[in-house]
Amino acid sequence: MLTTVLSWVWSAVGLLLIGSVLLHSPKGDGMGGLASSGGSMFSSARSAEDTLNRISWTLLGLFLGLAVVLSAGWLR
Repeated sequence: MLTTVLSWVWSAVGLLLIGSVLLHSPKGDGMGGLASSGGSMFSSARSAEDTLNRISWTLLGLFLGLAVVLSAGWLR
């Protein structure tokens, strides 16, 4: 019973982790940065990026921790 619940939680954390990684803004503009010089000048959401980093790292820790617990067979 507990293994099933933790498996569902692990799956949900995995989906949330994917979503939080996809929400991150790209660090480099690549070739598009050459054409638009001032496009990213007005994005001053540094605290939002820091919060998203904390959420992503927390979700990663939960995901890996649950993966270890579920794969080790400690809940039998």
